[in-house]
Amino acid sequence: MRLWKQLSISLVILAVALGIWVRFVPGAGAMLAKAGVPEQLLVFAAKPADGVGGQGQGQGSGQDSGRRGQGGGAPLVVTQPVDSAVVNDRLNAIGNGEAILSVAVTPQATGNLTEVLVHSGDRIEKGQVIARLDSDEQKIAAAQAKVAVDSAREKVERNRRLGNAVSVAVLREAEFAMQAAELALQTAELDLKRRDIVAPSGGIVGIITVNPGDYVTTSTPIAVVDDRSQVLVDFWAPERFSTKISVGQAVTASAIALPGSEFSGAIHAIDNRIDQASRTLRVRARIDNPNDTLRAGMSFSVSVRFPGDQYPTVNPLAIQWSADGSYVWRVKQEKSQKVPVKIVQRNSDKVLVEAELAKGDAVVMEGVQRLRDGGTVRVVSDEKPRQQKPQQGDQEQKVSEAEATK
Repeated sequence: MRLWKQLSISLVILAVALGIWVRFVPGAGAMLAKAGVPEQLLVFAAKPADGVGGQGQGQGSGQDSGRRGQGGGAPLVVTQPVDSAVVNDRLNAIGNGEAILSVAVTPQATGNLTEVLVHSGDRIEKGQVIARLDSDEQKIAAAQAKVAVDSAREKVERNRRLGNAVSVAVLREAEFAMQAAELALQTAELDLKRRDIVAPSGGIVGIITVNPGDYVTTSTPIAVVDDRSQVLVDFWAPERFSTKISVGQAVTASAIALPGSEFSGAIHAIDNRIDQASRTLRVRARIDNPNDTLRAGMSFSVSVRFPGDQYPTVNPLAIQWSADGSYVWRVKQEKSQKVPVKIVQRNSDKVLVEAELAKGDAVVMEGVQRLRDGGTVRVVSDEKPRQQKPQQGDQEQKVSEAEATK
């Protein structure tokens, strides 16, 4: 075979392959157009050739003319309306609870415990005495200080009665001695008072770990008192919620130890910085505990609601890809329009996208192979095949049209 014949055959095969590629591969025409191929050649290659046999084209002029009569050669497509969905509208997190006020009660002096006046689980009030230290020495010191005060006061009164017979200096010295004795009495009474261990706040007494007779110091915890009328729940919010969450915002919490329970509350405090290791923000919620069912240390499932971000949603089959990125075909007034999209979230039944799409817009999910930007299309109703049984004479035509959309 001569060289020019081999070149001719190669060019024909290359032209046929190019036409098939442009016709059936989405985005191929755009790639060739960018490479400098004339648009007339692309349009010619994209048109179906008359007389070329195949399962998708049919075998006869009767089917060809019938197809042209129905839609003028426009491709058949199946569309679905655009919907909308909201994301980032809820924060769910696990947090740890603690009493709104928790105090470890310690003595203000050292000594031996003589008695413990409360038991674990008792509810006490602020200022209530819960234990006492031995105080014999302090009682004696207070009595001595009182005697010294009485003596100094009597001396001052005697000097004042003497009048001019006593110098001013002697009188002033007696008054200073009386003031010093009064201060010594106050000190002795304070030391005696500190032998009583009192609760600095009200609440529920925890387990008491000391007994009468134990020697305690100012660092020995006598009991832990929890005010759990409200519970503080600390949890960590992802960084993307840091600008949306605010103090006073409503929250709901469910105790993991109490399935089905739900408690209401509000955001109590927000940390002033984001943790760089976890990229989360520490948040503290305040939960009401009216029936005293919650305990400090419980774990909670916390939920916070936000307005959220609304995005259009399309069927996953509608998403197409090209060299420029993802896009969908929108059908408007029987014309196909190529709309670029940015995928925000992909689910099994829908894809959230960022695009110029409105709710209700029709996007193509089947029959995208022959679509061109601005081309005429025919929309197939999904309900038609279910309601109308096809005639036997039209079977070949419907099969031909279905194959043509592939």
